[in-house]
This record gives sequence, structure tokens and C-alpha cells, in this order.
Amino acid sequence: MNKAIGSNWKDVRQDIFTPEEIAESNLRVALIGEIIKTRKEKGISQKKLGEMSGVKQPVIARMEKGTTNPTIDTVLKILAPLGKTLRIGNMK
Repeated sequence: MNKAIGSNWKDVRQDIFTPEEIAESNLRVALIGEIIKTRKEKGISQKKLGEMSGVKQPVIARMEKGTTNPTIDTVLKILAPLGKTLRIGNMK
């Protein structure tokens, strides 16, 4: 019998993934969410962001959909024209 049936996603996720995998997923969602939010707030299309960053629009689209795992280099290229930086620090 499938233990997941009737369970909520939070419980299922904790059964399937390690805490490190969950933290990585949460970080990825937050980072991509911030990129999308900032791009839209500034009225920048994916195509325009591609021109500004040197990252092709289809790569940006796949990144925003979550169907690709971008390199740090790609993320940094996309963040720069949005006026954003990537900061490493202790999570609280």
C-alpha cells in the first residue's frame, strides 16, 4: 500500500527527500521566484533580459519554469541587469 495516499505534501516530501534536498529546493524556488518577480516589476521581457544578460531567452524560460538547473554563472549573468546580486550568508 502507498503510504503517501491520504498524507499531506509536507509529510510526503519529508519521507521522500533529505533535509538537504528540501533546503536546496527551497533555495532554488526562492531564487527563481525573485528573478521572475524583479523581471516583471521592471517590465523586462524574457527576450529583453536575454539581450541584456547574454543568456538566450529559451534558457531563461526553462529556468523560470523550473525545467533546467542553471549554473551559478548563468544565474549571475541574469541577476546583473536586474540590479541584483547573489549573497552568501548564514540562513536564519
